[in-house]
Amino acid sequence: MREIITLQLGQQSNYLASHFWNAQESYFTYGADEESLVDHDVHFRPGIGSDGSETFMPRTVIYDLKGGFGTLRKINALYDIDDDAASSSLWSGQTVVQRQQPIAASSYQQSLDAGQAPPELTTSTVRYWSDFNRVYYHPKSIIQLSEYELNSTVMPFEKWHMGEELFASLDKEHDLLDRDLRPFVEEADQIQGLQIMTGLDDAWAGFAAKYMERLRDEYGKTPIWVFGVQEPSRGLPREKRLLKLVNKARALTELNLQASLVIPLALPETPLPATVRLDPSSPWHVSALFAAALESITLYTRLRTSDRVYSSNFGSMTDLLNVFGKQTIANLEMSISGDSKPHPNGKNGGTNGLNGRGENGVDFDEESESGSQKGAATLDIDLSSPQDLNLDSSGRRRRKRRIFSQILADRGPDDLEQADIQHDLEAREMFGMRRRPKVHNYRSRVAFPIIDSYPKIFRDVYGRPLKDHVSIQTAISTDSTVTDKVKALRNTVLRSIGLEDRETIGNELAEIADSYKEGWSSDSDEDYDDE
Repeated sequence: MREIITLQLGQQSNYLASHFWNAQESYFTYGADEESLVDHDVHFRPGIGSDGSETFMPRTVIYDLKGGFGTLRKINALYDIDDDAASSSLWSGQTVVQRQQPIAASSYQQSLDAGQAPPELTTSTVRYWSDFNRVYYHPKSIIQLSEYELNSTVMPFEKWHMGEELFASLDKEHDLLDRDLRPFVEEADQIQGLQIMTGLDDAWAGFAAKYMERLRDEYGKTPIWVFGVQEPSRGLPREKRLLKLVNKARALTELNLQASLVIPLALPETPLPATVRLDPSSPWHVSALFAAALESITLYTRLRTSDRVYSSNFGSMTDLLNVFGKQTIANLEMSISGDSKPHPNGKNGGTNGLNGRGENGVDFDEESESGSQKGAATLDIDLSSPQDLNLDSSGRRRRKRRIFSQILADRGPDDLEQADIQHDLEAREMFGMRRRPKVHNYRSRVAFPIIDSYPKIFRDVYGRPLKDHVSIQTAISTDSTVTDKVKALRNTVLRSIGLEDRETIGNELAEIADSYKEGWSSDSDEDYDDE
């Protein structure tokens, strides 16, 4: 098998991951004559419940603060074992157990537990990420960190050093990798990688950075992808925005050294296209958009291998993107099709062509050594923090975007078979053994599922909410915009970083910016936008 183990660090990432796991659960088929194109063994593990029944649960470890799990219980219906604190204590004297008032389950969860059709969710009924969760987790997956409380006004978990110190103290006492992660790694036959979902602009970034150091010590060559979630900052006080930027700057310097790929995720501050309507103040909505992009670009790491479907893996995709060996920060974009055709999602045939000529006007620039501009796609929803470019108020002209490598993924019900054959022939004829192409295309008919736990944020061409499924195009790229973003971030936060770290972080951010200049010169006017 080619298992992927997930680490979920904090409230923002758990909203994102809940959408991800709900989508994976929707791909399961139960008829004897049905077979999903998704290989469920990649993300799910078999087990035995407390009553002896077979279980199939996510390969994930979920960390959150006290109060962050909402109504989710560590012990669920499949593992309903005795969890009496008094009986398991080493203290032999009299004990007094104080129980906090439990959070009432949402009507959505009550309906799921009763096997009834759940009511429609709204931004007001989703209080926690567990309110729209549809899957069971193994008790070993649920890790509550009681040192901090969610949304505390007395001691908010928002500063980098808090995350670093929390991880250090917990790891010293418990050895977190050995206690929490190793059981999932040891039961995997052939792990293809780890995916980490974490906050990038709060204390969880510091926690994630320390976790990554331990992971690299233990699993040196294992591909590790980090999806860094950022909270919408429009409307926040200047001090809060600056704190988030400082956390992000520290995170990028640390994760860039340890991760195989770092994918920042941020809601654009520019208007979204007409195909997307969401409430930026709702983490349920914002994380749903992120999840659609994340689930789509990683779809090919869990497709079944057959003669018609060439599934990929984290290692191969990392090698395709990091062409110069030191470009680990990647930009993620997406586009929504408002004209999806009905089909049984996840149960139909599918194809995906690697190194083929793309659709939507995508072509290759055969002569480019530094990155293909003709072959690269620029999609209409940029999730890679494009607003960071606006941090630079110096008035300097911005460089044109140079693509070093891009993976362009199309998913949906369109008939791609004949197109794939033709595109593959063209790619072979164009490139042969001469040159590695800069754009790599993946295609599948498995559309993104819109289930009852997912908000109605996508619209068709008439403005009506899309139902059942949606066709999505995603692009993940290593490109030169990272240079301008990181430089602008460095200039903005450097004076806010303590003297003991200022020089080191400043130098590391400058090195990251320089690593995205490889293969092209900035001396010519051709390298600048006309804006």
